[in-house]
Amino acid sequence: MARIAGIDLPSEKRIEASLPYIFGIGPTLAKKIIASCNIDPDKRTKNLTEDEVNKLQKEVENYKVEGDLRREIQGNIKRLQETGTYRGMRHSKSLPARGQRTRVNARTKRGKRVTIGTVRKEVVAKMGAAS
Repeated sequence: MARIAGIDLPSEKRIEASLPYIFGIGPTLAKKIIASCNIDPDKRTKNLTEDEVNKLQKEVENYKVEGDLRREIQGNIKRLQETGTYRGMRHSKSLPARGQRTRVNARTKRGKRVTIGTVRKEVVAKMGAAS
């Protein structure tokens, strides 16, 4: 199992498909990295030699990935919140920050539905009796 940038790459997959497991590397960048290292994209991760793994590691070090990238993204969000921008406020309130509608969608951002409706007669009767 190859370990690049602190991530264990899946050994049964092609190297082209296993490089995107690293945060910050997508399919396009993976192809670019493999081409610059002169490695066959169809080669399985388990079949890579130590030399090829070292080449990949050196090439990946040229890009901002994993912890550094996550830290930069969090810093950008924090800066937006501190300056009080609209996007920063949306991040603070856990709402979509890129103009999506929130009236009917945005469930993943807003969380589980909370039904707000009328109070039933039995509940009102109990509340009236209690006071």
